[in-house]
Amino acid sequence: MEEERLVQGQVEIFRQLFAFADSMALKCAVELGIADIIHRNGRPMTLHQIAAELPATSPDIGCLLRIMRLLVRKHMFVQHDPPPGDGINHQPEFGLTPASRWLVKDGEHSLAPMVLMQNHPSALAPWHCFSKCVQEGGVAFKKAHGLDIWEYGAVNPEFNQLFNSAMACTNKIIMKAVIAKYEHGFNRLSSLVDVGGGTGAAIAEIVKACPHLKGINLDLPHVVATAPEYQGITHVGGDMFVEIPKADAVFMKWILHDWSDDHCIKILKQCRKAIPHDNGKVVIVDAVLQSNVTEDAWEDTRMAFDVTMIAHASGGKERTEVEWRKLLKDGGFNHYNIISLPSLPSLIEVFPN
Repeated sequence: MEEERLVQGQVEIFRQLFAFADSMALKCAVELGIADIIHRNGRPMTLHQIAAELPATSPDIGCLLRIMRLLVRKHMFVQHDPPPGDGINHQPEFGLTPASRWLVKDGEHSLAPMVLMQNHPSALAPWHCFSKCVQEGGVAFKKAHGLDIWEYGAVNPEFNQLFNSAMACTNKIIMKAVIAKYEHGFNRLSSLVDVGGGTGAAIAEIVKACPHLKGINLDLPHVVATAPEYQGITHVGGDMFVEIPKADAVFMKWILHDWSDDHCIKILKQCRKAIPHDNGKVVIVDAVLQSNVTEDAWEDTRMAFDVTMIAHASGGKERTEVEWRKLLKDGGFNHYNIISLPSLPSLIEVFPN
């Protein structure tokens, strides 16, 4: 029994050791547009048919086979083998799965930009600084690049565009869940400011669903400089630590998890100043970690996001409900409701009184 346990332990170490291979193979599939090729074809395809549509004059079929073999193992694609005795010229065909449908770049909802951003060399470099963060403290991204992620984006337009695209694609998915679950909460407002709203996609979705709303999108000047115009949305370049435009309510999606508790308290106090004292509120969309062992299908990813905050954020983290309660109280908010979403984050409705 002891020998079996040791062998199983070895299996687990090697599984974790090479977990990065899954992400790299996934990134390769997105870069090559394999899901797009199969989607356009409308049916499963052989490797040679896929290779014929790649942007290459002489693709390596053997290399493609090995990458697809791993992705089939990980349920990213499905392999259909020819029936036995069907002849040597019949080749296996590869089709889409529910997972790879999220990799179609032109799909209504695509996670392809998120795959590319999280696996970009600039985004991966800070992960190599974790041991330094444990030993010395500090910000991993800054240790890797000399700048935090926001400063880095300001001087690296390519990465800034990649980051914005990744946020926009996840925004579409999460906002669909938010509006479906919380449209009634927005309908009672006349104005809403999205703090750290990027290029305005989230607030645009809310105003589209609730056209009576006056929408304000606040983000750093270099971010809103690239923002498209949206009906009913005013873009404001500014700093959420200094001032937040006044509105009936503040909306923040995946903002507070980027920051330390002290930074979050400063942001929340600015939110408190921006909303009416009698009936204002803040709507937060962020993960709520489970305090106990749970079978929630999203919990492993929430934990991974928490570690991602070490890599990419300036002291940010995912928080349990207990941690949220203390943070909100310290920021001037005494009451809250947590509303579950069919998505990675939850919705936290926060009131001052």
